[in-house]
This record gives sequence, C-alpha cells and structure tokens, in this order.
Amino acid sequence: MVEPARARDVYAEWAALPDHMVGEVIHGQLYAQARPALRHAQASSALGGELGPPFRNGRGGPGGWIILDEPELHLGARPDILVPDLAGWRRERVPELPDAAYFDLAPDWACEVLSPATQRLDRTHKRDIYLRERVKHLWFVDPDARTLEIFRLANDAYLLAGTFAEDARVRAKPFDAIELELGLLWAR
Repeated sequence: MVEPARARDVYAEWAALPDHMVGEVIHGQLYAQARPALRHAQASSALGGELGPPFRNGRGGPGGWIILDEPELHLGARPDILVPDLAGWRRERVPELPDAAYFDLAPDWACEVLSPATQRLDRTHKRDIYLRERVKHLWFVDPDARTLEIFRLANDAYLLAGTFAEDARVRAKPFDAIELELGLLWAR
C-alpha cells in the first residue's frame, strides 16, 4: 500500500509530465513513457477508424457506443490512472459524453496496442485493474507480431476467446456485428 503523502507526490509527478509523455499511475506507482511509435499509432488509429462508423455513428452497424482514443481513466478509490489506446462505453451506460477531463466509469471494452516497452505492464498490472473494474471485453493488438487477442470477462477471470493473425477476417465481441479485416491494422 502506498503511503498517503507518497501518493500525493506520485499524482503531482504525474500531473507535471510534459505533453510528449504518456503517464499512468498503477497501484501507486508512476509509469511514464514517450508517445507510441508510428506502427503502434497506425494500428490504434486504423482500429478506431474501422469501429467508429458502425458502432459510434451507426453507419453500417448498430451504433450505441462511445469509442475514444487514449481516454484517461481514473479507476478505484486511490485511484489508478490508466490510458488505454482505445476504450468504449455502451450508450445505455453513458448516454452522453461527460464534460470532464477523464472517465471515472470503467469502459465496457478496452484495447491495448502492445509495444516492447509497455506490453508487460499492459498484460499484468493494467489487465488486473481492468479485471477488478469488471471491464467485459479486453483486446490486445500486437502490431509487431500482427496479432489480435480477444478476452472476455467470465466470473472473476478473463478467458481467451480467440487469437487471430496477419490478414484474418474476424467477428469479435463486442463488435461482432461487422467483420474486421486485420490486415488494415498493419498497413504500411
């Protein structure tokens, strides 16, 4: 457990990070890294571009979602501060986008685009927080390995629902109303 005075220092350090850094506070520890490399940004942008029209806007799909790039999440009592690459909330839980700098409501879906510098943190501590907060769907996109791993919440654990690679065409919950062409994420 982090001492309260130390927690204040961590949050002050987090708030003072320069704009070119992404900072997260996980279990009272500050993690800061430079903005992602271009391959990482390409995969995240392409995935958001594919999901946005059918799920956010209802064009070619059911709509009913708020999907954001790099939203700041303040989760738990301490709180933990996470910045997933993409996250989505069902409109029945969030009818309108709040007028705030961050969400304190866990998303229904989170996606982490893995990089060598962050994948251990994404797959361990951040995954544990998503589990604690009952995030129903968690995806890991690895642009180097060209894979998509899909997890779903079942009781008190994440179950691997599938791993897909290269140019596979995927119908993946919660966005299985469309076919996602993974090759679009790796385009160069």
